[in-house]
Amino acid sequence: MPFLSIKPFCFLHTHLIRYYRNHTPLNFNFNLKFNFTTASSMATIEEQVSKRLWVRSQSESIGSLYTPFVVSLASGNLKVETFRHYIAQDVHFLKCFAQAYELAEECADDDDAKVSISELRQSVLQELEMHGSFCLEWGFDASKATLPNSATIKYTDFLLATASGKIDGLKSPETVTTPYEKTKVAAYTICAMVPCMRLYAFIGKKLESLVDINGNHHPYKKWIDNYSCDAFQAAALQSENLLDKLSVTLTGVELDILQKLYQQAMKLEMEFFLAQPVDQQTVVPLSKEHNCVTVFSDFDLTCTVVDSCTVFADIAMATSPTPGQAQPEIQSQITKMPLTELKNTWEALVKQYAEEYEHLMETMLVNQKGEKFDYEGLRKALEQLSDFEKRANTRVTESKILRGLNLDDIKHAGQHLVLQDGCMDFFQSVMKDQNLNASIHVVSYCWCGDLIRSTFESGGIHNLELHANEFIYEGLLSTGEIMKKVESPLDKLHVFNDVLKEHDQCDQTNITIYIGDSIGDLLCLVEADIGIVIGSSSSLRKVGGHFGVSFMPLWLGLVMKQREHVEGSGFSWNRRSGVVYTVSSWDEIRCLIVGC
Repeated sequence: MPFLSIKPFCFLHTHLIRYYRNHTPLNFNFNLKFNFTTASSMATIEEQVSKRLWVRSQSESIGSLYTPFVVSLASGNLKVETFRHYIAQDVHFLKCFAQAYELAEECADDDDAKVSISELRQSVLQELEMHGSFCLEWGFDASKATLPNSATIKYTDFLLATASGKIDGLKSPETVTTPYEKTKVAAYTICAMVPCMRLYAFIGKKLESLVDINGNHHPYKKWIDNYSCDAFQAAALQSENLLDKLSVTLTGVELDILQKLYQQAMKLEMEFFLAQPVDQQTVVPLSKEHNCVTVFSDFDLTCTVVDSCTVFADIAMATSPTPGQAQPEIQSQITKMPLTELKNTWEALVKQYAEEYEHLMETMLVNQKGEKFDYEGLRKALEQLSDFEKRANTRVTESKILRGLNLDDIKHAGQHLVLQDGCMDFFQSVMKDQNLNASIHVVSYCWCGDLIRSTFESGGIHNLELHANEFIYEGLLSTGEIMKKVESPLDKLHVFNDVLKEHDQCDQTNITIYIGDSIGDLLCLVEADIGIVIGSSSSLRKVGGHFGVSFMPLWLGLVMKQREHVEGSGFSWNRRSGVVYTVSSWDEIRCLIVGC
């Protein structure tokens, strides 16, 4: 019973009860286009411009964090030669920043803005002095000219062009004469610089905790301290406040230009990190070390924004006959449940599940919490959940609430189903990577595989392996019966193990990755080489923690792997270690496997 069993029940129960009580055909979108929004698209008008632009650039900020250079730097085993090269390139950046601030100050019309820009320029000059001390500490002469690489040139050319008023959508620099036009150039220039400031502040804080783990022995502690310190964090915030101030009078079109400049700057900064010559083995991306990767993924709320049961509920409610309404002739052989009865039946199923689920959770966790990972205890507990799931699914089929759903409506819903940010990009990237011998398996409790297939096909993905349940049809209409293939945690584990048996002939560098978000994924998460939890299911953490499962942020886990690595040996990932990795977005998973 996927809408109840695989997700944190407190959320689904409240959501569905509210849905069933309030939803009628009068307020339903009969085009069956499910326009659910993601969290990142809910920016409010009151939100500051700088904050909104940063949130919209999370893919690039995460990408920068997962570059081989930053991961190696964070681990402390980055080669000194690479760090020296980076410092030499960064000097070109900083000199360009100082020049751009000077040009922006000339364009600014507000005295307070001029003062703020001048202060930021002084902080850059101080940073250049700090780089000089780095050079002395690491034994190279900063006075010797080092040519900028192509990534450095791209960013500096972009920044100086912006500061000179050479911007798409803006008049030529020669005609920028009025105070308002000059203020726009100042805003655009600061916008092209803020991403670098905020990104370094972000990375500095991320790395600061690793210095604490190492005591004071991190070889790049001085660099990390510089970007994590209060002074630099304040400078980054000051630059953002300045951008917010300068952009107050901008029009919608001008704000669009601002966003393009911000995103371009973020991409160029990420490319700068990627361009650093990391001449050593790195844990990221996995495609460098493993030429055979098997990826398993759950679907509901792992890939999607909403649980698939709400989609079937939408279709059922929209097409269910109201009292006195004749059913279409095509449905004469499959009679649909009247709307009122359908609502009541859904609500009764949810209520019964809620009561039984709560009791089951208490039973599963009755034993004392273990101090170490207890795989057998976890498996026995999830055996109880598996039996419970199957009984719940039986009640669904016996109730006939899924009777009469049209296959075309299901496919249409799948084509318009909104996925988590970065999800489709991840699957497309893995499929397109010719250097990666990857197979993808979607393992889902979803009642109807047609919904999943149409979702991925809408993104041009036709060759993934799907393991899910299927509706049984008469013509185009569902009979209400389900061909049950994957109903429980044990079913998912069987699929996982069966696939691995088929892949025994693959190269020895094969690695397995399982991506999920709920209790039903736990067994596969701990069986995979790398188990990744996306989202923040409290019930998953509660059950996992009870049986000794540890949850570690993926990026931190990669840094630890990089730190432990001995040059010349491989990176080992141990199944059933009891460690599961957590991520906040699909971008992290993409960066792990195929790179930024």
